[in-house]
Amino acid sequence: MKKAGERYQPPPNIDMTKPSIARVYSYLLGGKDHFEVDREMANYAENAVPGVTDLALGNRAFVQRAVRHLAETTGLRQFLDIGSGLPSDGNVHEIAHQAAPDCRVVYVDNDPMVLAHARALLADDRTTVVVTADLNQPADILTQAERSGIIDFGRPVGLILGGILHHLHDHEDPGRLTRELCGALAPGSHVAISHFHRPDPAAHPRDAEHARRLQKAFLDKLSTGLWRSTEEIRAYFGDWELLPPGLVPLNEWHPLPRGDDRPGAYLMPNRNRRIIVGGVARRP
Repeated sequence: MKKAGERYQPPPNIDMTKPSIARVYSYLLGGKDHFEVDREMANYAENAVPGVTDLALGNRAFVQRAVRHLAETTGLRQFLDIGSGLPSDGNVHEIAHQAAPDCRVVYVDNDPMVLAHARALLADDRTTVVVTADLNQPADILTQAERSGIIDFGRPVGLILGGILHHLHDHEDPGRLTRELCGALAPGSHVAISHFHRPDPAAHPRDAEHARRLQKAFLDKLSTGLWRSTEEIRAYFGDWELLPPGLVPLNEWHPLPRGDDRPGAYLMPNRNRRIIVGGVARRP
């Protein structure tokens, strides 16, 4: 604990001069794990194109609903959450344990602040671990998850790719990375994906322009963040069977009843409804 008068020292290996996706996301979600550079990035994007906060809240709510749905209705008892981000209210393991206390969760991230906070949070939890790995190295992710002793890849797994693929550039080939991860999972496994969406400009010109401006803000400040078409996002599910209602705006994926105060109840304003989508698919 920091003593009175002692200067704040950032955790080791953390660059305070550049914004971090995880810390920007924490700020947008109302968390406390961020620096001035992260707040500047979030406020810049929000001022340039209002709605960035909506995207963060909507994405978290989708992941919460997807995890609860999978734990309650499919019998899944193990989850692999890649790019998990900084801990916040309603983490994947908390949602899963509310549905079924025997659920096991492996978090994967490569942000040093995420890892430090997650390990502190999970120090006494024998059903949940965090491992250090990068989405660009799927074989390493799978190896570390297996070595953790938490996940048995001989049984179905719930793979969570919430709001991470849109931070990969085309040259990083997110489709190949997703295929490698999904290809290692047993029949009966599921994958949940949420992704920034570029609507058809002919059908929804205002939404398409909104997406274009948001992408510019992200690329200008973070050098990452791509809004892709429906067809491009759908391809990430491969030949797995999309569960109803399919690949849809996040608000439309199993919304909670009005007045339900469980995590996942948040719905985005209509102005941003079409610029982020999600879906869950099952391996036959």
